Amino acid sequence: MDVLGLDIGGSGIKGALVNVTTGSLSSDRYRLPTPEEARPDDVAQTISKIVKHFSYKGVIGVGFPAVVHHGVAYSAANIDKSWIGTDVSKLLTQDTGCKSYVLNDADAAGLAEMEFGIGRKFKKGVAILLTVGTGIGSAVFIDGKLFPNTELGHLEIRGKDAERRASDATKSRKKWTWDEWAMRFQEVISTYERLFSPDVFIIGGGASKYFSEYEKFLRSRAEIVPAQLLNQAGLVGAAIYAHRSDSLLKSSKNQKKA
Repeated sequence: MDVLGLDIGGSGIKGALVNVTTGSLSSDRYRLPTPEEARPDDVAQTISKIVKHFSYKGVIGVGFPAVVHHGVAYSAANIDKSWIGTDVSKLLTQDTGCKSYVLNDADAAGLAEMEFGIGRKFKKGVAILLTVGTGIGSAVFIDGKLFPNTELGHLEIRGKDAERRASDATKSRKKWTWDEWAMRFQEVISTYERLFSPDVFIIGGGASKYFSEYEKFLRSRAEIVPAQLLNQAGLVGAAIYAHRSDSLLKSSKNQKKA
């Protein structure tokens, strides 16, 4: 079964049809630039264009860069503040004509990795996926079950958000080498290890492509491994979430009728 998954990023909004049984893409990715200032109506219109591109009529899943509770955004660290309090699911459903299920973008990536990626090896214990890109997103799993909206990138380390110290964007802005960046990222890893004692750190996001460049500089009691799905993870996880959420909703309605 194919479900349309979407991933909203700071520079681009991507979409692809995902086979939710295998976790593979059933289409090429289609990307449009994120509208300047990324306000709700503008983003919703862009997503509608992506839906129309695929001539798609089913449910859609959307990875969104914010804390999301029951479809409503409760933060806006790297997007326009007007999103706070917006029912994102309702807005996108109205604009696209497709029932929309929305979750935190890092949580979406984590769902994909735990279901179809490296996370399949770590179903017991605590797994922390970190999406290292514009910021640092996080997804925490306990015995394979998601603890949503952790936003560990905003945990303060010596007076600054972790992502301000060690995101991939910060590396580029500071023009650090990989070993210079790894020294800062190690501080982030050590802080998370001290607080959560995970069994594994899964490194995703843009930095995952270069894992071999900095792997030797990182130390942890936990295993540190690169994500396998790379830039597809958000799309795959969003589609999985939409499919499961819609199936649960239909099952609940059928039980009430019975």
